[in-house]
Amino acid sequence: MKHLKFFIFLCILTFTISCGQQKKYIQYKVKSGETMSIIADKLNMKTIDLVRLNPDVTNEPVTDSFIVVPENKMSSFKDQIKVNVDNSNKKDTIIIDDTSEKENHLDELKEKFETYEVQKGDTFYSLNRNYNVSRDELLLLNPELKEGLKVGMIIKIKEKIDEVEVIGDFYTDYIQNGIDLKIALLLPFKTNTYRDSLSPKKAFTKNATLMNITTDFYMGAEIAVDSLRQQGVNIEFNVYDTGSRNTNINNLISEENLNKNDAIIGPIYSDEVENIAKNVNVPIIFPVYSSSQSKFNSSNVVKTSPDKNIFREELASYFIDSLTQGTLIIITDDKYKSIEKSSSFQASLAGSNIDEIHVLSPEKGFIDKSRFLKVLKPNEKNWVVMATDNNVIVADVINSLIGLPNDISAKLFAMDKEKVYDEIDNKKLARVGFTFVSNEFVDETSLVSKVFSRQYKDKNNALPSFYATKGFDITYDILVRLASGNSLKSTFKEGASFRVETKFDYTKKNKVSSNKGLFILQYNKDLTITKLK
Repeated sequence: MKHLKFFIFLCILTFTISCGQQKKYIQYKVKSGETMSIIADKLNMKTIDLVRLNPDVTNEPVTDSFIVVPENKMSSFKDQIKVNVDNSNKKDTIIIDDTSEKENHLDELKEKFETYEVQKGDTFYSLNRNYNVSRDELLLLNPELKEGLKVGMIIKIKEKIDEVEVIGDFYTDYIQNGIDLKIALLLPFKTNTYRDSLSPKKAFTKNATLMNITTDFYMGAEIAVDSLRQQGVNIEFNVYDTGSRNTNINNLISEENLNKNDAIIGPIYSDEVENIAKNVNVPIIFPVYSSSQSKFNSSNVVKTSPDKNIFREELASYFIDSLTQGTLIIITDDKYKSIEKSSSFQASLAGSNIDEIHVLSPEKGFIDKSRFLKVLKPNEKNWVVMATDNNVIVADVINSLIGLPNDISAKLFAMDKEKVYDEIDNKKLARVGFTFVSNEFVDETSLVSKVFSRQYKDKNNALPSFYATKGFDITYDILVRLASGNSLKSTFKEGASFRVETKFDYTKKNKVSSNKGLFILQYNKDLTITKLK
């Protein structure tokens, strides 16, 4: 009865949040040559109404940038061009009888896609088993497959990826036939006291209630479970409410056989993780970042968020591998945290080919531009690394770099994109080539991102939030590794994996498996973000 009540509550909660997340407006990607009036005319709306929705956009919006448009207007526009789109798609997914035409068509498709000609007896399941591609992925590439597979169809299996330099090993997903998995998700839904809230900084980000975090994470995890079930994995998905902090964990340990699971995702409080880890012998997946996670010492704990010192080491590694013959300036303040960042970063640069390294600290609360001019070299490479999160110092430094003479330029780096940078105009960040270390990167044009967004919206009538995406990435990565039939730790040794927005690259440190998967990202002048590493 207790589990039934919780299940009913969870269904109601999911439905409520899903409904509350529905938007009347969606994003529209600006095409080359489009103005606000052209877009408004395309969507059959007044230009002034479109401008009111996007007050910061000029009459000539930046190509590939995003603006807000009414969802119903966009839907009407898509309906109008549906016939043309369908005709266009038929060029890529058709039945061709003439051999020469078939060969020409295949040559054209093979330039961009891996292709396959449907044979008698093929099913979505068999294609998934043979090519590791889901039904949703096939439908995105081949809309005509909504009517089913037909013998002779030439379909697109996967997009071809341009060859890039790959460093390290990458994990290859493999699913063992007939594999059965049990997974437990432990989150503080607080079904008895759900009015309480948690400061979410320790969990994911600022200004979010506990209900949003837990519910969105749960809905993302559900999509991961559904996706793997469609690929033939038998999954028993057990969801538990951990309640308020340290109120229900002991009850779960004593009343539930948590060891029956192949892995446990959660809880989100670091002290609760330690408690459970001492009482079970299955992998405990810590799904958030906590400043206390460095104290974990149980061998069955898996940290999915990199420790902050890893961010500094990653940036130092990038400097050593990619940057030579230039001047580096490290900006710090008089706080211990900032000084520690600066000193540890300098220590990590041992063996680099940087010509000069300078450390600048504020005097009377700011750093005068003249002090930059004394160390920056004209017509040479100059890099500035922020080892402080003081909003006044950060804003002052950026303004100084923007105002440098024409013959002097400097690129700005940060060890982590802390919240202080959210308060800086993105145009300013773009002007100084702001480059930072991050544990998340979303390529919205990638197939995996499109598939997840589509699956999530179909099920929840809303686009996935940050928390939902994190729930999907963590759950899918753990489950698909376990679905190989090998132990979780052995799969960690096989290499890194990339999901929708997260890189999982585990290493063993102090007995604990820790993710060190990070990205180096750069702001471009057109306000797009490029992954450098």
